[in-house]
This record gives sequence, C-alpha cells and structure tokens, in this order.
Amino acid sequence: MDKGRMKKRKIGVFLGGKSSEREISIKSGNAILQSLSRSGYHAIGIDVNNDLTERLKSKGIEVAFIALHGKLGEDGTVQGLLEIMGIPYTGSGVLGSSLSMDKAIMKLLFTGMGIPTPAYTILADERELTFPIPFVVKPVSGGSTIGISIVRKEKEKDDAIKTALKYDKKLLIERYIKGREITVGIVNNIVLPIIEVRPSKGFYDFEAKYTKGMTEYIVPAKINKKIERRAKDIALGIYKTFELSGCVRIDMLMEKDMPQVIDINTSPGMTETSLVPKAWGRMGKTFDELIEEILKGASLKT
Repeated sequence: MDKGRMKKRKIGVFLGGKSSEREISIKSGNAILQSLSRSGYHAIGIDVNNDLTERLKSKGIEVAFIALHGKLGEDGTVQGLLEIMGIPYTGSGVLGSSLSMDKAIMKLLFTGMGIPTPAYTILADERELTFPIPFVVKPVSGGSTIGISIVRKEKEKDDAIKTALKYDKKLLIERYIKGREITVGIVNNIVLPIIEVRPSKGFYDFEAKYTKGMTEYIVPAKINKKIERRAKDIALGIYKTFELSGCVRIDMLMEKDMPQVIDINTSPGMTETSLVPKAWGRMGKTFDELIEEILKGASLKT
C-alpha cells in the first residue's frame, strides 16, 4: 500500500498483550507510535487483551502495525484474527509466525532444510533428560531469553527445567555453543548489515538485552566476507522457506566459522537498544524510515 493511501487510514499499533514479554512490547509499540506520529500518520495504540475484535471495530482500525512479542501476538493467533476481519497487518502471516514461534517445530524444519543448527532434543513429558552437558534449556515459545538457562553442571539441570516450565509445557534442550553471536535482520527482503552481539557478562540474557551499557554491538560484524555471505544466504533462505514477510531477525552462533541458527524473531524489538534499528541505521537510514518501510508491507497474507 502506497504512502499516500496509508496516511488516510487509521492505524492501530498492537502492543502489550498477555505474554511474558508484555513490557518490552509496550516499549516497542510506544516507539513505533511516536515515529508514525512524527511522519504524519493517524495511529493509536491498541493494548491486545480482551474484547479485541469489538475494540478494533469501535475504533475504526483499518491497518494493524504489530509490535507484539511472544504468545498470542507473535505466534499467528492475532494474525489469524486480522485475516478473518480483513484488516491488513505488518509482518509475517499465520503460517510463518506459528512455525517460527515454536522452537521445536522450527528446529525440525531446520534439520529437514539442512540449515546448520546446534544439536537438540525436545522435552515434552516427565521422562528423564539425558543430554550431554553443557546445554541450554529453553521454553519452546518464549522470547527475550525469558526462562532460558545454561546448564554447565549436572546439579543445575533440575532448576533450569523448573524455571523453563514456568513459561511453557514443552522445552527445547540445545547443545551449548560458546561462540560469537551474530544476528541478521531482514526488512521486506532487504538483508541488513550483520551485527555481532558481545554481552559484558558472557550470556545475552534479558538484563543484557535491555540494560544500556551491558552489551557491545558491533555493526557491521567483524567477520570475513565468506562467512558474511553464508550467514546472509542462510537468513534469506529461512525468510523465504518459512514464508516470512516484513521485519524479521534471525539469530546465530559462530562455531568454527560456521553460523549455527538458534532463533527466528518475526516481531523483533523496536526499543532504543534493539538490534534491527541499529543495523538499519548503519545503512544511513533513520528509525522513522524503518517504521515506514515496515508499514509499507502491511497486507493480508492469504
């Protein structure tokens, strides 16, 4: 949809929601709202909780800008509702959102596609976990590293599993890789400069992600051209095969110069410490231009 037509539409910025990432979503949504206002769009915030359908109708929302993170927002549920209501929206559709949100399904697809990814197992019952230490325990549908633990000793295993089970009934157990972390952003098929993430305490957890000064971001990442091309090719291949659209961020760990994919984010953060805005800015473009580019891709996906 072109800019002129979009400026005549009423845009609802979907933020908040019910997931464990609610507060981050509010920060992202507010940054987007301010940007759209600066650029002359008619946008209001929509906290996604109860009675969403009626509120969208009563407020006359014609386009949805999705700034939700986690369950009931990034997993295809809201996208399905918008499809039914005939409201164009930003980001990936129902299929791409749901496949990317469930880390267990995501890993199965990686294996089938030949995408390099750390060895893993899925824990979905009360069976005894036998997996080589060190490993990472992740809720399959979580984000922002909430509920994630690194198990380096046998005695840490039970607590790590209990912590993750607070956020999901199904867990991903993944081989721990002690390597450089890089991330590749894609916006409407535009592959952004790669960022290397260097947290001061070694683990890029929730605190390191959202506290100023706790993580160094190197953009573009200091990797050789061959690895850079490989990482970008992998990211773009995932983007197309998973039927993703709009703004996506794909996270990787480096092991012996081979990028290993660990996560797909179909609704990346848009806060002042977020990665996609940093990579976009490296191309000499503003945050407002990024938000307009994402908005430009708003459509029905079916």
